[in-house]
Amino acid sequence: MAVDSGMDLLSERAVLMRESLQKSQTITDNVVSILGSFDSRLSALESAMRPTQIRTHAIRKAHENIDKTLKSAEVILSQFDLLRQAETKVLKGPHEDLESYLEAIAQLRKVIRYFSSNKGFKNSDGVLNHANSLLAKAQSKLEEEFKQLLVSYSKAVEPDRLFDGLPNSLRPSADGEGNGKSHGGHHNDDSETAAYTLPVLIPSRVLPLLHDLAQQMVQAGHQQMLLQIYRETRTFVLEESLRKLGVEKLSKEDVQRMQWEVLEAKIGNWIHFMRIAVKLLFAGERQVCDQIFRGFDSLSDQCFAEVTVSSVSMLLSFGDAIARSKRSPEKLFVLLDMYEIMRELHTEIETIFKGKACLEIRNSATGLTKRLAQTAQETFGDFEEAVEKDATKTAVLDGTVHPLTSYVINYVKFLFDYQATLKQLFSEFGNGDDSNSQLASVTMRIMQALQNNLEGKSKQYKDQALTHLFLMNNIHYMVRSVRRSEAKDLLGDDWVQRHRRVVQQHANLYKRTAWTKILQTSSAQGLTSSGGGSVEGGNSSGVSRGLLKERFKMFNMQFDELHQRQSQWTVPDTELRESLRLAVAEVLLPAYRSFLKRFGPLVESGKNSQRYIKYTAEDLERLLGELFEGKSMNEPRR
Repeated sequence: MAVDSGMDLLSERAVLMRESLQKSQTITDNVVSILGSFDSRLSALESAMRPTQIRTHAIRKAHENIDKTLKSAEVILSQFDLLRQAETKVLKGPHEDLESYLEAIAQLRKVIRYFSSNKGFKNSDGVLNHANSLLAKAQSKLEEEFKQLLVSYSKAVEPDRLFDGLPNSLRPSADGEGNGKSHGGHHNDDSETAAYTLPVLIPSRVLPLLHDLAQQMVQAGHQQMLLQIYRETRTFVLEESLRKLGVEKLSKEDVQRMQWEVLEAKIGNWIHFMRIAVKLLFAGERQVCDQIFRGFDSLSDQCFAEVTVSSVSMLLSFGDAIARSKRSPEKLFVLLDMYEIMRELHTEIETIFKGKACLEIRNSATGLTKRLAQTAQETFGDFEEAVEKDATKTAVLDGTVHPLTSYVINYVKFLFDYQATLKQLFSEFGNGDDSNSQLASVTMRIMQALQNNLEGKSKQYKDQALTHLFLMNNIHYMVRSVRRSEAKDLLGDDWVQRHRRVVQQHANLYKRTAWTKILQTSSAQGLTSSGGGSVEGGNSSGVSRGLLKERFKMFNMQFDELHQRQSQWTVPDTELRESLRLAVAEVLLPAYRSFLKRFGPLVESGKNSQRYIKYTAEDLERLLGELFEGKSMNEPRR
């Protein structure tokens, strides 16, 4: 029963579900029918709307094309407006408002670029021709403005303005002579580190304008015209500045014809001019060049090289003429002065004349430095040879210091004022030995050459005593001079002591040669007694009075002759003169006193004794004090 009732319930539910599904299908069919009806209506509507849509799209495209055309027209009109504005500015010229003028050129270039890339515009060729013509005119006016500005502010620098830029130690003194001129300028060790003030060659406010103009000319491809204008203007100004300073263009022949005094003064001036030119004029010109051509380094170097080359050549050619001229001893010091200034300026020359364009100028300066060093070294050798072979017949009758000796010693002493320079020279261009030893070697050779020459000159004297006195005086002068100078440190104590012994040897030889004969006259040797023997010990009773008188007479005659002759001789050094007199007195006076004491009474007891005993020992001592005074023959005794 329960199962049947369950089955009935399921059947009822199945019937209900079937009915529901049938209703749902009917609804679906109805919906589909309605949607189909809508679809056909929409298709009809779409077909009806299509012509309208096509017309709307066409209208939209037309509007878009109109907008594009209007925008293109606006751009073209703006380009024409730029062209018109630029033309107005170009026609006015750059002089009143350079910045606005440069803007106009930029606008012209912009217009040209636009129409060059938009050839579709039917009048573009005409516009381009007009714009290019304006640009060419603008560039031409720029070149004129650059030249006019550069020429207007490029003036030769007056010497006083250059002197104001020098350190105080190098400025000309009130008498017109520069402190740094001629020999002695090299003593100023501060010259390399002292402050220099560059002259204003072109006002600082003008340099940016010149730079902008130069930049435009380079961008326009007018680099060569720019270079020509700058070179012609600044070269003349630089040369004129040097001319006003006193720089002359001299050839080698001009130099050879000059008197030494004139040439020496010109060399002193040249040293001063080189320092001013490099440290002030050329340095200032480099500064101007770098500012005007900022951003164009190679062009700056080329302009600077071309502007300065003639001025540098004018200065270096004089130095080269000196270095290649006939060598002579007096030129050594000016050669060293010139070498010094080239060494001093070397770093600045390398810095100022930088770059490939200035290579030839740098090489010329280095070449001159080397030639000066070489000529100085060759002059050393010439001097040594000239000293040894000097054949001057200058007679030194009184045996004093020969002019050659004082000349050579002063020369050597002067060399030691250049000691640092000489060491630098030997270090750079020597044979590789230590510079100190090379300088010592050169000095010793010169001293030996002098000594050899003096020994030759001493043979001119007929009196051997004067020969030794002459050598004593001259070698003593050499020794004393070395001891009082820096040469002592270089030559050493051994050289000094060795030559002091030579001086003493000649003093002893003089004493022996000059006074031996009179010492024999004042000795008892040779005096014969009445018995035929010689006088011995203190016994003089057997001596012939006649023989004694003859001996005293001979002594007087010999002494008078020695005194007369040797009082005309000279020993210029006070200390040496006194020591030599003392040495003579120490041998002569004791011998004469002894002779006079032993034999004087025998003569005095006879008649006219004063004719024979002419001098007392005190008289001799006083008269010996008159020796070596260089008296004239007729000068009376004191």
